[in-house]
Amino acid sequence: MTALDLAPAGTALLVMDLQVRVVGQETRPFTGADVVRQAMRLADGFRDAGGRVVIVQVERPGVATQPPGSELVGEMRPRPGDLLVTKRDTSAFHETGLDGTLREQGVGTVVVSGLLAEVGVEATARDAAERGYVVVLPKDATASLSDEAYRVAVRTTFPRLGTVCTTDEVLAALRAGNN
Repeated sequence: MTALDLAPAGTALLVMDLQVRVVGQETRPFTGADVVRQAMRLADGFRDAGGRVVIVQVERPGVATQPPGSELVGEMRPRPGDLLVTKRDTSAFHETGLDGTLREQGVGTVVVSGLLAEVGVEATARDAAERGYVVVLPKDATASLSDEAYRVAVRTTFPRLGTVCTTDEVLAALRAGNN
């Protein structure tokens, strides 16, 4: 078990790209529905503990109307108090104002989940680490388009960017940090 120290007030959950067309792709080792379930558990845990929940969606520039399936899956629609960020690139930090918003709220730690591990999750985790955030990556709350891409992300890239753990470990750390 990974030892995590999470203070809910200074921690934000970033849920990446759980849009209908992305979740509907064939992913490994977890399905899109599996990732949504874990992201929902994380989001509920963050809300209950007083942490921040940031729902991130992607819209590609130059597309007048987004393709069908661009809407967030119903379970991941923002709730009152959540922040919705629309990105135009792979990272949630690229030209979105997210960094400034998190800093204004006293956030120094981010937990990054969602799809895809080797794309949006990795790019956002990398940008967060470069900006000085403590990065936490629950490996069971993300998936990739192939087993190999997932293995590279989780075993090679993620450990260089932050702490790799599980959803249960994040939730336990949130509960412990709230006492």
